[in-house]
Amino acid sequence: MTGNPLNILAQAAESWQSRELSEAVEHDTRRAVLDFFAALLPGCVEAPAVAVAQALRTGRGTGEAVSYVDEGRTATRHAALLNGTASHTVEFDDIFRDGGYHPGSPTISAALAVAQAEDAGAERFHRAIIGGYEVGCRIALALQPSHYRNWHITATVGTIGAAVSTAMLKRCDAEAIGHAIAIATSFAGGHQENLQGRGLTKPLHCGHAAEAGVLAGLAAAEGVTGSPDSLHAPHGYAAATSDSTGNWTAGLEGLGKWTPISRMTFKNHGCCGHIFPTLDAICAMQKTHGFKPDDIERIDILGYGPTVSICDRMDVSSARDARFSIQYCTAALFLTSAVRLSAFKPDTLGRSDIRNFMAKVRVAEDAEIAAAYPAKRQAHVSITFHSGEVIDHFQPTRKGDPDDPLTDAELLEKYDELSAVVLTPEDSARLRDVIMTSDRLPGDLIINACSSSEA
Repeated sequence: MTGNPLNILAQAAESWQSRELSEAVEHDTRRAVLDFFAALLPGCVEAPAVAVAQALRTGRGTGEAVSYVDEGRTATRHAALLNGTASHTVEFDDIFRDGGYHPGSPTISAALAVAQAEDAGAERFHRAIIGGYEVGCRIALALQPSHYRNWHITATVGTIGAAVSTAMLKRCDAEAIGHAIAIATSFAGGHQENLQGRGLTKPLHCGHAAEAGVLAGLAAAEGVTGSPDSLHAPHGYAAATSDSTGNWTAGLEGLGKWTPISRMTFKNHGCCGHIFPTLDAICAMQKTHGFKPDDIERIDILGYGPTVSICDRMDVSSARDARFSIQYCTAALFLTSAVRLSAFKPDTLGRSDIRNFMAKVRVAEDAEIAAAYPAKRQAHVSITFHSGEVIDHFQPTRKGDPDDPLTDAELLEKYDELSAVVLTPEDSARLRDVIMTSDRLPGDLIINACSSSEA
């Protein structure tokens, strides 16, 4: 690496303020915003976003940002906190595969709130998102895979992505964007126990990242400074949260030639992304062989590290547990045909046939598959039938990844399905059209997640 990575990334973000915005990159950005709302809306009526909104009801503040959780216009940081929390609740938010990072929830939550407060148009909003993704995703590349051992990278790096988007919308130059990055590194947090363990904290990781990123960006815009060596110094952020001072060769590879927002994974299943290769393998096997769940004696799954460390989970007592259980999601796929929102409803969680089927599923790590992680998310699935027949399938990628992307039609279908939880078909279509075709911000429509109302 030549030069300070913080300065290089800040300059890259600043360049998105004015550089040519191709039709392809703009379309990719609109897809990311649509997917953000698909993940956000169902989370607006679930814990913990509803509980946090209630806890903060006397301190909402006034402003032009829109909270889709507690209805209407409010202070910027309040909107970023609640929308960021809601958008990470039902586990449908986007993924930057190679960094193991969900940029949309914290970055778009922050950018949208600040854009609304600044009365920015869609183009400025889109450019801020692209810049936030550029910096956040590349820092994720530099920190992984060791960062993920103890830290929830969406909670940590998401703070930095949110700060960059905020600073860009405040029209900061590269120097001030760099200070926003530096300040955000001191706010970034969120450990693996609150990702892997029990409780409802994980979605709050993203809400906090969005809010803290907004604070960092606003502070930098008003002249607050941070150390320019915050990312790579011997006691800087990379050193504190990974095995080195950062693999900046990997993080900065291709800078200026490709941008991360055009390499996003959009989720096709409503659960942890580490489970996706298994679900995709099973779908392929069913299509080829046409067997029934009752035919199966056992299922053996080989995956990479987090397939086992995070998703080998037989003790499922909540929807949150179920979304991180490869046994539950496998059973739900076989017995309900899909792992979408309905798979995690109380009546489905309580089904005895699903619980019994879970015992048939066994998980282990495969050295070759593990060596390819995180750039490749793969699984090898073997199914043994009561007849003694065994079939197997190697899944080289996931549906929704850049090498097997969701089409626009598939993404729209996902949005329609998830937005229907809280919006009428008419409101859903209006919001979709604004996101995909308009020069207006999506927040120009105040969508009340409980009853829908027009601004």
